[in-house]
Amino acid sequence: MTTNEDTVAVFTGKSLDSILGEGGSQSWKLDAARARKCQYVVCTQNAHNVEAYADGTEDHGSAFLVGRISRIVPATAGDPARWKIQFSEFARISVSDVWTGDRNPVRYTTLDDLGIDLTDAKFEKFEDQSTSTQAPTTEVAALTIRQAKAGLAKTYDVDVDAIEIVIRG
Repeated sequence: MTTNEDTVAVFTGKSLDSILGEGGSQSWKLDAARARKCQYVVCTQNAHNVEAYADGTEDHGSAFLVGRISRIVPATAGDPARWKIQFSEFARISVSDVWTGDRNPVRYTTLDDLGIDLTDAKFEKFEDQSTSTQAPTTEVAALTIRQAKAGLAKTYDVDVDAIEIVIRG
Protein backbone atom coordinates (compact mmCIF):
# COMPACT_ATOMS: atom_id res chain seq x y z
CA MET A 1 0.00 0.00 0.00
CA THR A 2 1.30 3.44 -0.90
CA THR A 3 1.45 5.68 2.17
CA ASN A 4 0.82 8.92 0.28
CA GLU A 5 -2.31 7.87 -1.58
CA ASP A 6 -3.78 10.96 -3.22
CA THR A 7 -6.03 9.29 -5.79
CA VAL A 8 -9.06 7.03 -6.01
CA ALA A 9 -8.99 5.23 -9.36
CA VAL A 10 -12.29 3.70 -10.49
CA PHE A 11 -13.09 1.29 -13.31
CA THR A 12 -16.41 2.39 -14.82
CA GLY A 13 -18.60 1.55 -17.76
CA LYS A 14 -20.05 5.07 -17.74
CA SER A 15 -19.15 7.88 -20.11
CA LEU A 16 -17.87 11.32 -19.17
CA ASP A 17 -21.30 12.79 -19.99
CA SER A 18 -23.08 10.31 -17.71
CA ILE A 19 -20.68 10.99 -14.85
CA LEU A 20 -21.11 14.75 -15.21
CA GLY A 21 -24.88 14.37 -15.50
CA GLU A 22 -25.02 12.39 -12.25
CA GLY A 23 -22.97 14.95 -10.37
CA GLY A 24 -19.96 12.68 -9.92
CA SER A 25 -18.80 9.10 -10.21
CA GLN A 26 -21.03 6.66 -8.32
CA SER A 27 -22.21 3.88 -6.96
CA TRP A 28 -18.98 2.70 -5.41
CA LYS A 29 -18.35 0.34 -2.53
CA LEU A 30 -15.43 2.13 -0.96
CA ASP A 31 -13.87 3.18 2.31
CA ALA A 32 -15.35 6.68 2.60
CA ALA A 33 -12.89 7.82 5.26
CA ARG A 34 -9.94 6.69 3.14
CA ALA A 35 -11.39 8.24 -0.03
CA ARG A 36 -11.93 11.57 1.75
CA LYS A 37 -8.16 11.78 2.30
CA CYS A 38 -7.56 11.66 -1.46
CA GLN A 39 -7.27 14.72 -3.67
CA TYR A 40 -8.17 13.18 -7.06
CA VAL A 41 -10.51 10.71 -8.68
CA VAL A 42 -9.38 9.08 -11.93
CA CYS A 43 -12.03 7.37 -14.04
CA THR A 44 -10.83 4.51 -16.23
CA GLN A 45 -13.00 2.87 -18.86
CA ASN A 46 -14.49 -0.58 -18.56
CA ALA A 47 -15.40 -1.13 -22.22
CA HIS A 48 -16.44 -4.73 -21.48
CA ASN A 49 -19.26 -3.81 -19.07
CA VAL A 50 -22.59 -5.17 -20.37
CA GLU A 51 -24.86 -3.43 -17.84
CA ALA A 52 -27.63 -1.20 -19.22
CA TYR A 53 -26.04 1.95 -17.74
CA ALA A 54 -22.69 1.33 -19.47
CA ASP A 55 -22.39 3.97 -22.19
CA GLY A 56 -18.64 4.64 -22.21
CA THR A 57 -16.80 4.65 -25.51
CA GLU A 58 -13.17 5.15 -24.47
CA ASP A 59 -10.54 2.44 -24.98
CA HIS A 60 -10.72 -0.35 -22.42
CA GLY A 61 -8.52 0.39 -19.40
CA SER A 62 -7.73 3.96 -20.40
CA ALA A 63 -8.06 6.94 -18.06
CA PHE A 64 -10.42 9.56 -19.48
CA LEU A 65 -11.21 11.88 -16.57
CA VAL A 66 -9.42 13.27 -13.54
CA GLY A 67 -11.38 15.28 -11.00
CA ARG A 68 -10.38 17.21 -7.90
CA ILE A 69 -12.44 15.56 -5.16
CA SER A 70 -14.74 17.90 -3.29
CA ARG A 71 -16.93 15.43 -1.36
CA ILE A 72 -17.66 11.76 -0.78
CA VAL A 73 -21.43 11.42 -0.29
CA PRO A 74 -23.99 8.61 -0.30
CA ALA A 75 -24.85 7.52 -3.86
CA THR A 76 -27.97 9.03 -5.39
CA ALA A 77 -28.53 6.10 -7.77
CA GLY A 78 -28.56 2.41 -7.04
CA ASP A 79 -27.71 1.05 -3.61
CA PRO A 80 -27.83 3.81 -0.96
CA ALA A 81 -25.07 2.02 0.98
CA ARG A 82 -22.70 2.92 -1.86
CA TRP A 83 -20.87 6.20 -2.41
CA LYS A 84 -20.58 9.01 -4.94
CA ILE A 85 -17.31 10.83 -5.54
CA GLN A 86 -18.05 14.47 -6.31
CA PHE A 87 -15.50 16.90 -7.70
CA SER A 88 -15.13 20.67 -7.94
CA GLU A 89 -13.30 20.64 -11.26
CA PHE A 90 -12.26 18.08 -13.83
CA ALA A 91 -9.97 17.57 -16.80
CA ARG A 92 -10.48 15.33 -19.80
CA ILE A 93 -7.44 13.11 -20.24
CA SER A 94 -6.47 10.22 -22.45
CA VAL A 95 -3.93 7.87 -20.92
CA SER A 96 -3.82 4.28 -22.23
CA ASP A 97 -3.57 1.13 -20.13
CA VAL A 98 -4.05 2.74 -16.72
CA TRP A 99 -6.28 0.00 -15.31
CA THR A 100 -4.10 -2.96 -14.39
CA GLY A 101 -6.80 -5.61 -14.22
CA ASP A 102 -7.40 -5.34 -10.48
CA ARG A 103 -10.31 -7.44 -9.28
CA ASN A 104 -11.83 -4.57 -7.28
CA PRO A 105 -13.12 -1.64 -9.39
CA VAL A 106 -11.87 0.86 -6.77
CA ARG A 107 -8.17 1.37 -6.14
CA TYR A 108 -6.36 3.80 -3.82
CA THR A 109 -3.12 4.95 -5.39
CA THR A 110 -1.20 8.02 -6.64
CA LEU A 111 -1.22 9.89 -9.93
CA ASP A 112 2.46 8.98 -10.32
CA ASP A 113 1.73 5.26 -9.90
CA LEU A 114 -0.96 5.57 -12.58
CA GLY A 115 1.44 7.35 -14.95
CA ILE A 116 -0.69 10.49 -15.05
CA ASP A 117 0.99 13.89 -15.35
CA LEU A 118 -1.29 16.90 -14.88
CA THR A 119 1.18 19.45 -16.28
CA ASP A 120 -0.84 19.97 -19.48
CA ALA A 121 -4.26 19.13 -18.01
CA LYS A 122 -6.90 21.81 -18.58
CA PHE A 123 -9.23 21.76 -15.59
CA GLU A 124 -12.79 22.99 -15.98
CA LYS A 125 -15.03 24.12 -13.13
CA PHE A 126 -17.70 21.54 -12.45
CA GLU A 127 -21.22 22.70 -11.69
CA ASP A 128 -23.32 19.79 -10.45
CA GLN A 129 -26.33 19.77 -12.77
CA SER A 130 -27.88 16.63 -11.27
CA THR A 131 -29.81 18.63 -8.66
CA SER A 132 -30.04 22.04 -10.34
CA THR A 133 -33.71 21.56 -11.31
CA GLN A 134 -34.73 21.53 -7.66
CA ALA A 135 -35.65 24.88 -6.16
CA PRO A 136 -33.26 25.97 -3.43
CA THR A 137 -34.69 25.63 0.01
CA THR A 138 -33.78 27.22 3.31
CA GLU A 139 -36.03 24.97 5.35
CA VAL A 140 -34.38 22.09 7.17
CA ALA A 141 -36.38 19.14 8.44
CA ALA A 142 -36.42 18.71 12.21
CA LEU A 143 -34.08 16.01 13.53
CA THR A 144 -33.70 14.21 16.79
CA ILE A 145 -30.24 14.02 18.36
CA ARG A 146 -30.22 10.29 17.55
CA GLN A 147 -31.03 10.95 13.86
CA ALA A 148 -28.39 13.68 13.60
CA LYS A 149 -25.73 11.47 15.20
CA ALA A 150 -26.62 8.55 12.90
CA GLY A 151 -26.43 10.76 9.81
CA LEU A 152 -23.11 12.30 10.83
CA ALA A 153 -21.65 8.89 11.67
CA LYS A 154 -22.59 7.60 8.22
CA THR A 155 -21.29 10.71 6.46
CA TYR A 156 -17.91 10.60 8.22
CA ASP A 157 -17.68 6.80 8.40
CA VAL A 158 -17.22 6.70 12.16
CA ASP A 159 -19.02 4.90 14.96
CA VAL A 160 -22.16 6.68 16.14
CA ASP A 161 -20.72 6.74 19.68
CA ALA A 162 -17.86 8.90 18.38
CA ILE A 163 -20.29 11.74 17.59
CA GLU A 164 -20.96 14.31 20.29
CA ILE A 165 -23.51 17.09 19.80
CA VAL A 166 -23.58 20.16 21.99
CA ILE A 167 -26.58 22.49 21.95
CA ARG A 168 -26.11 26.00 23.31
CA GLY A 169 -29.09 28.22 23.76
